[in-house]
Amino acid sequence: MKAIMVMYDSLNRHYLGPYNSSRSDTPNFTRLANNCMVFDKSYVGSLPCMPARRELHTGRYNFLHRSWGPLEPFDDSCFEIMKNNGVHSHLISDHYHYWEDGGCTYHNRYASWEIVRGQEGDHWEPNIKKREFPPHLGQMMSQDQANREKILQQDKFPIEKTFDLGMKFIEKFHAEDNWFLQIETFDPHEPFFHRRQKEKIAGPEFDWPHYAQVTDAERPWKNNLREEYRGLLNMCDVGIGRVLDMMDKYNLWEDTLLIINTDHGYLLGEHDWWAKANDANFYEEVSHTPLFIYDPRSKKTGRSQQLNSCA
Repeated sequence: MKAIMVMYDSLNRHYLGPYNSSRSDTPNFTRLANNCMVFDKSYVGSLPCMPARRELHTGRYNFLHRSWGPLEPFDDSCFEIMKNNGVHSHLISDHYHYWEDGGCTYHNRYASWEIVRGQEGDHWEPNIKKREFPPHLGQMMSQDQANREKILQQDKFPIEKTFDLGMKFIEKFHAEDNWFLQIETFDPHEPFFHRRQKEKIAGPEFDWPHYAQVTDAERPWKNNLREEYRGLLNMCDVGIGRVLDMMDKYNLWEDTLLIINTDHGYLLGEHDWWAKANDANFYEEVSHTPLFIYDPRSKKTGRSQQLNSCA
């Protein structure tokens, strides 16, 4: 048996057609929902990034005894267990926290891994130019701007490179058995940098809010930020469409488990909060997550009311 897991960061369920009938701009997520089980009661365990991933690896709640951090020496990673028992686990990711302090013991639990550089504050492009940014963003925004300039020069976004590598893996190994492929992108995590930004969106340039309550000055910017999020979400939708095309091309529906998930959601001004911060994490927009699973052994489609979490 084979398995593909596509993992997003900060993917809002209420922005996806299968969870919100008023949304028609995520056609590939709708296509996905027509071919798998859609889980209506999936919730976060620990968050944000690395706490959620520790739960994914270990199947145990992280928040009960610590916050952000690496896998512990006593942790059993399911991806390492696969590796040690004849299933080749392969990670492809642009999620740069994997190669930072506090996150650097996750990716090497896989049998093999590939990384894509350039997301957010990833120290990728030399950041030497002087730049001015809002105080709440500071140096990270400066590094992100340097990365954006290089991305535009290459005309290839990290999410696109990540899915490119995923498609190459499937093309090369679709006829083999006993492998697990994790295609993981940092998107649609902020900053909401995407191809549609070449189009002029009405309102101020605002694609990276601070983790706090919405100020009076920022309140008129809510719609603009939501449009930026939708622009990046469109690139996520294109990525899942490419995976579904591969499932069709090689009839992987016969023997390949498919999972699409996320670590948490993101507040885009709802409840007058930005992002995820303190008590805001308990709102449904952050804690209630999308989850799609296709199991070739049962081939079931439809909706599930089973309670689930990342762990």
